[in-house]
Amino acid sequence: MKLRLPRGVLAALPLLALTTCAPAVPTFPELELEKLAELAGKVDAERLMAHVRNLAESHQAESPLTCSDRERENYEPTCHLTRDNARELMKKRLEALGLQVRLQEGEDSGFQVTNVVAELPGTTRPEEVVLVGAHFDAFYMGADDNASGVAAVLELARVFSQYRFERTVRFVGFDLEERGFLGSTQLVNALGGEHLTAALVFDSIGYYDSTPGSQTSIPGLPSPDTGDFLAAIGNDGSRQFVSELYELNRRLGLMKVVPIIAPGEGATPISGNLMRSDHSPFWLTGRNAVFLTDTADFRNANYHTDKDVPETLSPEPFRQAVRVSAVSLAWWAGGPR
Repeated sequence: MKLRLPRGVLAALPLLALTTCAPAVPTFPELELEKLAELAGKVDAERLMAHVRNLAESHQAESPLTCSDRERENYEPTCHLTRDNARELMKKRLEALGLQVRLQEGEDSGFQVTNVVAELPGTTRPEEVVLVGAHFDAFYMGADDNASGVAAVLELARVFSQYRFERTVRFVGFDLEERGFLGSTQLVNALGGEHLTAALVFDSIGYYDSTPGSQTSIPGLPSPDTGDFLAAIGNDGSRQFVSELYELNRRLGLMKVVPIIAPGEGATPISGNLMRSDHSPFWLTGRNAVFLTDTADFRNANYHTDKDVPETLSPEPFRQAVRVSAVSLAWWAGGPR
C-alpha cells in the first residue's frame, strides 16, 4: 500500500461512513445466496497462507530495485522494494489454473511496468468485465502489504475457475503501486471504451487485532478502536457496489465490515487521502471500484518494515475477508453457474 501520509488519515473513514447518505438496501434471492455461500466456502485459509509465505520468500530472495541516496534518506523502505519474483510466481500460478494469461507492458517514470492479467471468459456477456486485482511489488517480505492481496487474487482465481459466470472475470497483478500506482494507471489507460462493470482492489487485508485500542484514530472522531474489521471503501460512483458487498456480508454472517463512501470521485479536501492505492486511477477516470483494506499502519505496526512477515497475519479473519470479496465478485459477475 502506497502510504507516506500523516497518521490519522484512515481514522476519518468511519466519520465518512456515518455522514454520507447510503443507497437503498439491496435484496438477494435466497437461492442465489445459497450458491454464493457454497462458492465462498471453498476459500481455503491454508492455501491463502501458503501463497503469502511463498510470495514473502520470493521477495526476500530478490535484490531490491535501485534507489538513490536521497530516497534512502527520505524514506528507507524505498530501498527495499522488489517485484520480479512475485510477478513470475503470480503468472505461473494463474497459468496453472488454465486461465488466459498475458503480460501488459509499458513504461512510466523511468520504470518498465509489467502487469499480470488473466481472464475467465464470460458465458453470455463476455464483453462486460468484472475485475479483481492487487499489487505484487512489496517492501521487505511484504506479508500484509501486499502478499495478502495477491494471495487473495490467486485463491479467488482457483475457486472461480471451478464455475462459470455471465461476465468475464479478470484477475490482475498490478506492478509498482509503491512507486505511485504505475501499474494500475497503465491498465486503466488501456481500457479505452471497454465495459468495466466493477473493480475490486485489495491492499493489506490479512492483519487483524481484537485487542481494544489496537486501531488508531484522530482524537475526537467516532472511530472503532479495535482492529477487527475490514474496511470497504468506495466513492459516489461505486456506492451501490459497497452497499451490495456490505449487505451480502451481513446476510451470510461472514465478518465485521465498515463501509466508507468518499464524496464525488474521492479527490476532495476531506477525502483525498482515501485515494491511497490502486483503486485511485479507476475513480479518477469515472470507473467503479471498491477498495478493501485492513487499514495498514493504522493497525499494523509492522507496515513497511522487515517485521511484516507471514507469522503476524491472522489466517481466519483473512479467509473471511476473501470470502466477502468472493461472494461480491461472483454476484457482480452474474454467477456462479
